[in-house]
Formats: sequence, structure tokens, C-alpha cells
Amino acid sequence: MRVVLAEDLFLLRDGLVRLLEAHGFEIVAAVESGPELDRALAELNPGVAVVDVRLPPTHTDEGLQCALRARRERPGLPVLVLSQHVEQLYARELLADGSGAVGYLLKDRVFDAAQFVDAVRRVAAGGTAMDPQVIQQLLARRADRDRPLSRLTPRELEVLELMAQGRSNTAIAAQLVVTERAIAKHTSNIFAKLGLEVSDDDNRRVLAVLAHLDRDG
Repeated sequence: MRVVLAEDLFLLRDGLVRLLEAHGFEIVAAVESGPELDRALAELNPGVAVVDVRLPPTHTDEGLQCALRARRERPGLPVLVLSQHVEQLYARELLADGSGAVGYLLKDRVFDAAQFVDAVRRVAAGGTAMDPQVIQQLLARRADRDRPLSRLTPRELEVLELMAQGRSNTAIAAQLVVTERAIAKHTSNIFAKLGLEVSDDDNRRVLAVLAHLDRDG
């Protein structure tokens, strides 16, 4: 899998290159600024881009905007964005086209190698990988004013949070130590209570749940 990596901190960039290469990824470019990222994405046709939100020269949302421009030129380009803090606006912009193949992780997740590599693979395969803290903030923001959300049981809320992160039924069942059949029942109940169309496609259901949690936001 060909990867373009954008991170302005040398030590972190070098560490990410070594980590990804150790897991079988080919790093075709490792850059430190927005203009370099624009060129790499346009010229190298990567299988996935791993991008820090804040890059020189602006140090605002340069990395995110480069990634969004590249996705407009190449719809569906897999992009995993890394951020120091939860910024719900960034998550909304990334998810806006509804096509999937996107991820939003806090940089702290990078230090869990297995979790980070899993997120890169999931996004590269067309899935969605959202940081648990982003999901928790969306859930908390809606909980007080969203009546359907308040009808979910504690277990259904657990399943919803894991589903919104991009987990499959199999992965959720393994994490909660229950059967996959039990998770399928919970997900059906969740979709019914939220008024969403039931889908067996992991990515579509993630995007549907995130759209529900983020509406009016």
C-alpha cells in the first residue's frame, strides 16, 4: 500500500515512517508542509494519505485543506487526518461528501501501534475510522436534547459508540465479549430508535450514525 505522509515534526514523521514500513506500507513521500503535500498527492497517486491537520506555512488547517482539495480532484481518496485536539469542525468537513475512506484520530492514538495501523488499513480499504473522543463529544452534545438517543439502553450506547468509530459487528462483539448475534440485535434496535435505515455495509452505517449525531451541529 502506497502512503503519502505529512507531518511537520521531524521525530514524529520519522517514527511514523518506520512504523508504517514495519507493517508493510510503502512510504512514497514523507513531507512537512502544505505545498509539498499538494504536490505529492497530485503526482504520486497514493493508496492512502496520512495527514497532520496543522502544517506550514499557515499552521492552521493547512493539512486538512490539502487533503480535501485532493479528494475533490480524486473522489474517494483515502485520507486519515491526525490532530492534537478534538475539532468537530474538522471531522464534519472530512465527512461532508459522505463517500467514506476517511479517518480522524488524535495524535495520542499513534502511540498505540496496533490501533493506528488498524485505522490506516481500514481507511485505505474504504472504511471509516473516527477517534473515540470525537464520538464521545458528539454523543454528549446530543444526549440532552435528542429524545431518540435518550431511549437507547446503556449497552446500546456502548455499541453505538463503537459502531460510529468504524467497528464491524465482529469487532464490537469481541470487544464487549458477547456474541455477534447479540450485537446484530443491538444494532437493529439502535437504527430503529434513531429512525435510520438498517444497513449491513459497515461504512454506510458509520456515516449514517455520524450524520445523525452531528446534525444541527
